[in-house]
Amino acid sequence: MLYLLIIELSDTFTFFNAFRYLTTRTGAALLTALFVIFMFGPAIIAMLRVRQGKGQPIRKDGPQRHIVEKQGTPTMGGLMILFGIVVSTLLWADLRNLYVWSVLFVMLGFGAIGFYDDFLKVTKSTTQGFSGRIRLLLEILIAGLAVLVIMRLSDPASAGKLAVPFFKDLLIPFGLFFVFVGAFVIVGAGNSVNLTDGLDGLAIVPVMIAAGSFGLISYIVGNAVFADYLNVHFVRGSGELAVLCGAMIGAGLGFLWFNAPPAMIFMGDTGSLSLGGALGTIAVAVKHEIVLAVIGGLFVLETVSVIVQVVSFKLTGKRVFAMAPLHHHFEQKGWKEPTIVIRFWIIAFVLALIGLSTLKLR
Repeated sequence: MLYLLIIELSDTFTFFNAFRYLTTRTGAALLTALFVIFMFGPAIIAMLRVRQGKGQPIRKDGPQRHIVEKQGTPTMGGLMILFGIVVSTLLWADLRNLYVWSVLFVMLGFGAIGFYDDFLKVTKSTTQGFSGRIRLLLEILIAGLAVLVIMRLSDPASAGKLAVPFFKDLLIPFGLFFVFVGAFVIVGAGNSVNLTDGLDGLAIVPVMIAAGSFGLISYIVGNAVFADYLNVHFVRGSGELAVLCGAMIGAGLGFLWFNAPPAMIFMGDTGSLSLGGALGTIAVAVKHEIVLAVIGGLFVLETVSVIVQVVSFKLTGKRVFAMAPLHHHFEQKGWKEPTIVIRFWIIAFVLALIGLSTLKLR
């Protein structure tokens, strides 16, 4: 919105030429999203607290201290995150870019699914939302449509193919079946972040780290010179996603201000599903799907811990972990919440560095 106005004004006022650059607009998007949440966050929290009454229902089979310490905290904080990201992106991104709209489509679609799930939990005072199968089918449908659009936008030489890190030209052809591969990445990312969101501040910082990493990857992949230098696949127009990643970081920082222990609000499925889905869509758009599993390795670990726990219990009747997901295991082992959260942040940061190293190691 502002970007198109800036293009018109830059011919008359040279100052506006600075906002033609992706780096400038990414920084502006970050600050705008942060400002929006600081301005409207308290009002949104107050509104949700009044409307939800008892707040987010706490799992009875979860850590017992949560029932005492977290009872009454409102959820659906993802609404303020989405508000900040959408406003900032509409202001600073080039709205003619369909990659941006594809990510926003998944983000808002997954956000709507998460919102309905949170709504049912709050209104029915239960930790169970709506049917898991219906929820999954809706996620696959939304993700599949986005992947189809991305495939149409991609260069014919790389469309429908999966890029393998550490190799310059290795592309695994899937053809039209890539729709399911891409949808798996997006849906998996959304639900992995959802599983990680269990402690104050635990999920939002790794999301910001991943968004920052993919903001850099988007910028490089969308620049023909940088892409050629680093031997990565050039994706024309994908650089604009850096602006959206900047908005995600800014909104995440703003949310963390209110989500820091003790949390004033939880992001809920509204936030975790939408943010994870957005990261997955960006990864598909910039041909770095496998790298997402490295940069978002913390989310993968949390998901694997749940799968291992369920499979082990069904096959042997024994549990591998004291409690799943993994962060609850360490709670049961006596680790304090801030210790778990900060150590998981460190793990996320290290994994992001490893993932970014794949840009050069080819």
